[in-house]
Amino acid sequence: MNLLRGIHHVAVIASDYARSRDFYVRILGLEVIAENHRSARDSWKLDLRLADGSQLELFSFPNPPPRPSRPEARGLRHLAFRVAQLDDVVAHLQHEGVTCEPIRVDEFTGRRFTFFADPDDLPLELYETPAP
Repeated sequence: MNLLRGIHHVAVIASDYARSRDFYVRILGLEVIAENHRSARDSWKLDLRLADGSQLELFSFPNPPPRPSRPEARGLRHLAFRVAQLDDVVAHLQHEGVTCEPIRVDEFTGRRFTFFADPDDLPLELYETPAP
């Protein structure tokens, strides 16, 4: 029985809401669905949509603790985005001042991928999956 139909959203907490909003909307090109300030929590919630309909929720909270990334901590490791043309996306990110790791090849699938980081050093991956 297949109970899960897909990923609806991923939630990210930003230390600098305006900077992260610019990164995910302007640089990565995610579409804004809704943006709400939750005054009781002194928090912003930005709902963003990717081309396939999946969503990313960007939150701000006062003084969030840093995420342990190195050495790698237990739990979720990174967020990976599918891209059709890896070289084009890497070139765009580099033009925007975003540093990408060297492109590697997945030894099991033969697909190319690279890692980069959001403004809070959250590890993000680009995984090339050309259109059929």
